[in-house]
Amino acid sequence: METAQAVPPVEDDSVPQSPKAKLRFSWQMVFSVLMYGFMYFPILVLAFYSFNASRFSSNWGGFSLRWYSSLINDRRILSALGDSLTVALAAVAISAVLGTLMAVGLAKFRFPGKGLYRGASYLPLIIPDIAIAVATLVFLVYVGIPLSIWTITAAHVVFCLAYIAVVVSTRLSGLNPFLEEAALDLGATPTQAFLKVLLPELMPAVLSGCLLAFVLSMDDLLISSFTAGGGANTLPMEIFSRVRTGVKPDINALSVILILASGLLAFASEYIRFKSTQRKLQG
Repeated sequence: METAQAVPPVEDDSVPQSPKAKLRFSWQMVFSVLMYGFMYFPILVLAFYSFNASRFSSNWGGFSLRWYSSLINDRRILSALGDSLTVALAAVAISAVLGTLMAVGLAKFRFPGKGLYRGASYLPLIIPDIAIAVATLVFLVYVGIPLSIWTITAAHVVFCLAYIAVVVSTRLSGLNPFLEEAALDLGATPTQAFLKVLLPELMPAVLSGCLLAFVLSMDDLLISSFTAGGGANTLPMEIFSRVRTGVKPDINALSVILILASGLLAFASEYIRFKSTQRKLQG
């Protein structure tokens, strides 16, 4: 006598989902739409009014590119942009070298007070900007250093250094710790092992950290305002001085350009990180 085998139940895809699943999915969609709308709708409004021909944002005077073209002839904007680029590029260049060396030193060497030094190095990430600005200003006044564009640069190095060091440290934690030892066993000097083995592996993280620090430096207003001397005027400071009397369409146009530039830098940073991850998986 043959024993009847149990037939597993066949799943029916046509059975509708429970109302709870549909409700949960709907609420997720509503929440996502609200959050994205809250973040990006003001940017869309700003971009829309940047093409307004009227000088008053409350009145639509037709489509025009006059405010974008006027920025090219605005000497104050161009001068402020030049100061911001000078500060950001100088601060990022200094921070890239010091931040990379700091991250490598904290990862490779042991010394008394290492934990305390590591915590102090990353404090600019959590300390409010107003505290950094006031502390830097008090220090500069106490030492007797006159305020100028270079004091802004020095103040920006403080927080740019921490951001680059964090990104490089994250990359270091995922590397094979025996790469340098293998290079040393093959006859390379410590300098050669660092420059030809470790640094190429860290370069994507260094570039990503530099792009992040560059955007933060270009966007800084508070620290720059406290440490700027006579004649130094960064782009955020110029924008703030103009919007105090009302937002004009030229500021809208400038803001759109800055948003697009920041988006391109963020995309470049993510692309570098993605290619680095792909190369690591393939290797």
